[in-house]
Amino acid sequence: MSRELHARAVVADTHNDLLMAVVERPPARWASFFREQWLPQLRDGGVGIQVLPVFVDEHFRPEGALRRTLRMVECAHAITEGNPEDVRLCLDGDDIDAALSQGRIALVLALESAPGVEADLELFRTLYRLGVRVASIAHWGRSALADGSGEDATGSRLTAAGAEALHEMERLGIIFDISHLGASGVEHVLELATRPLLASHSGARAVRDHHRNLTDEQIRGVARTGGVVCVNFVPDFVSADPDRRTIDGIVDHIEHVVAVAGIDHVGIGPDFLREVLADITPPCCEGAEVTGVDTSATLPGLEGPAELPALTEVLVRRGFAEKDILAILGGNVQRLFRAELGRGR
Repeated sequence: MSRELHARAVVADTHNDLLMAVVERPPARWASFFREQWLPQLRDGGVGIQVLPVFVDEHFRPEGALRRTLRMVECAHAITEGNPEDVRLCLDGDDIDAALSQGRIALVLALESAPGVEADLELFRTLYRLGVRVASIAHWGRSALADGSGEDATGSRLTAAGAEALHEMERLGIIFDISHLGASGVEHVLELATRPLLASHSGARAVRDHHRNLTDEQIRGVARTGGVVCVNFVPDFVSADPDRRTIDGIVDHIEHVVAVAGIDHVGIGPDFLREVLADITPPCCEGAEVTGVDTSATLPGLEGPAELPALTEVLVRRGFAEKDILAILGGNVQRLFRAELGRGR
């Protein structure tokens, strides 16, 4: 039953850093490497909508951040142009619907912390023209726009430029992503936002007390905007108990978000880290921690996109109704993207 249900679902993964791995290949190999390495995994996992974050490593910042951002954006376009029967880079909900109806995977470009933009907010318009439709404004540390969750002790809200960035994204039709934003910054965004928000890869803090997860009030706030909280699968964020770093542990977060915000406001943002980072990290450094996260850790039975049907199996076992599972796997994100993606003012 669960396999058939998963096959019928529009599975929306709102955070997969695969661009980081693809862009390390020579440009002539971008499309073929994606086709050989990632496309089979996405197909096996039934992924219909894949958000592709543009994440720029620290060693490119600040001087090389925009150049790296543009190179990764170009990589996404090359992937699409080189695999026209399989994927489509989508600029709005109509594009997503068309891609799905044609059996193609809908790709959506996102900025993770926007390091190439900093306070030059006119560059959001440039990146919108290039296809970016989702963006966050901070990662672990401090940016020109806001503090990331690793700086929660500062208690800081958005900078003036950060508040202006939120309004500019709302004007353009770029969905604002609160994942990684510091707690006070999230509260500030919830005060200012006039359009639905996305948490692309965040869990419930009541289930796992970690700064990368959201409090109940923050989850309710996202729901009040009409947005979606997409649960992260990174083991450190799932549970402090190693025995609960399982698929059931993910479902604990999903159940909590549903209880707090309602079934219409939860999705999945797996953030499958290990393969990407192992692919781009020298052998001398494998298993190293990145900002306190064990990047070698995975959840048993759910280590990459191909294993996403295992989540559906557990949702069925835990008693979720069929319509609710379809909403969790991607229906809620599809609805959000259909209404908001690229819909400027």
